[in-house]
Amino acid sequence: MGSARGSGLRRHLITLRRFWGTALAGQMEYQLNLLIELLAMAGNMAGSVFVLSLVYGQGHRLGGWSWEQALVVLGVSTLLDGVASTLLRPNLSTLVTHVQQGTLDFVLLKPIDSQFWISTRTVSPWGLPEIGAGLALIVWAARRAGASAEPATLTTAALMLLASVAILYSLWFLIATTTIWFVKTWNATEVLRAALAAGRYPITAYPGGLRTFFTLVLPVAFLTTVPAEAILGRAAGSWLLLSVAVAGAGLLLCRGFWRFALRFYTSASS
Repeated sequence: MGSARGSGLRRHLITLRRFWGTALAGQMEYQLNLLIELLAMAGNMAGSVFVLSLVYGQGHRLGGWSWEQALVVLGVSTLLDGVASTLLRPNLSTLVTHVQQGTLDFVLLKPIDSQFWISTRTVSPWGLPEIGAGLALIVWAARRAGASAEPATLTTAALMLLASVAILYSLWFLIATTTIWFVKTWNATEVLRAALAAGRYPITAYPGGLRTFFTLVLPVAFLTTVPAEAILGRAAGSWLLLSVAVAGAGLLLCRGFWRFALRFYTSASS
């Protein structure tokens, strides 16, 4: 059984390498897009930093966070935006097209897991500048905030960032899957993107009602604030465990919901 699982993992990794190699080769033919994305990323980050500077320039503190600590939160948010632009948006946006045109039939017939295929078929390099900028801002701001660089802190921070990516993927995939029933669900994904923009700022900066909503309903707190606290070395153990639990539950929910949705998919050939 272990050998079979290892063989399956290798097959998926090989497939992933071929997927992304082909996608990158095609995307790099349009190198002007890189300049456009760099300018857009720089503009977005400059706007977010400017908004923060307006608050801190008046001597205020967002929910008890210093300027440098708040920049760590912004860095995590920028990193996640880059992940969405690199992997989530290019892949999950095509699910609507597959359902509308009936090409999802061919995906389901392939000798590979359909959710894996839908989620990883392509990759866009134009989100990589955002990922790089987010990481650079996190490192710079964390050092200015006096964060520790001990292995335990770095390991915990990396685990929380992985958990936040898993939660982000879960939210996107759950909404994208509803296209099995509702064709124009991509509008809902844009609404999700707008709501997740709240994660650019520490969750404690919001009123109590919004803090509850962004923790229990839409887990924005686990996307940016908890990872930022882990990076700064001040996250409570209970929050770290809860973040991992939310990520795991999200992935399991995605898997179950995808299988449930496929029961209602009407094949183009039927």
